[in-house]
Amino acid sequence: MLRKLLVSLLLAGLTAITMSGCDADKLSKLRPGTTKSSEVRKLMGEPNLEWLEEDGTRTWEYPRTPEGIVNHMLVIGPDNVLREVRQVLTAENFARIKPGMNREQVRRLLGRPAHERYFSLRQERVWDWKTKVEAGMEWYFNVHFDEAGIVTRTSASSVPKG
Repeated sequence: MLRKLLVSLLLAGLTAITMSGCDADKLSKLRPGTTKSSEVRKLMGEPNLEWLEEDGTRTWEYPRTPEGIVNHMLVIGPDNVLREVRQVLTAENFARIKPGMNREQVRRLLGRPAHERYFSLRQERVWDWKTKVEAGMEWYFNVHFDEAGIVTRTSASSVPKG
């Protein structure tokens, strides 16, 4: 039983490392201003979600949660050329989350959460994003929503890894 658990944890860790390594390699090949959207899709695959703007700009979401600690947003201009690559799970973006925002605004800013939980006694839904893993602990940034899907507060938490 213990051996099976250790093998499982090792495989999960290797998968996370491999994915982050693959992402770094793929992202290094993207050139804002010259890479075409078709090349982005070929290299990165289908985005998890596409956000459309009135001017024809599209933002493609490439989340690496729940195992990873990054979510990438790739901005494609109306001319189908990559404009920008952003890692959105940053302290600056976490600080931009304010009470009164709705779920879509939060999702556009941070990408897909690692987890979503509902707490019936508090009548709140909490989304979280993993921010750091070290010393046997995982740290999360949490966004709390009321029943209407409006941000009421943010918090941070940690849990033992594994």
